[in-house]
Amino acid sequence: MNPKRQKAAALRYKPAEDSAPKIVAKGSGFIAEKILAVAKEHNIPLKEDPQLIEVLSGLDMHQEIPPELYKAVAEILAFVYKMTKKPPGL
Repeated sequence: MNPKRQKAAALRYKPAEDSAPKIVAKGSGFIAEKILAVAKEHNIPLKEDPQLIEVLSGLDMHQEIPPELYKAVAEILAFVYKMTKKPPGL
């Protein structure tokens, strides 16, 4: 078993409504497990990035990601698009 406690965060990005992706869920332990379970249940692709999750975990709920995270989150959005063949927000 992994000695580090699992963490997870979920982002929402609706280009018509949001100027940047927002944190819509975050947590560790049981909450992280629930976030991952809901994502899997809805066929939402999962991307593991321990460094990014540490930064995202420090943001407030519904907070837009700061500009210094745009590149890292853009890579996540590109991954999601590649996996789902759907642009974010649709």
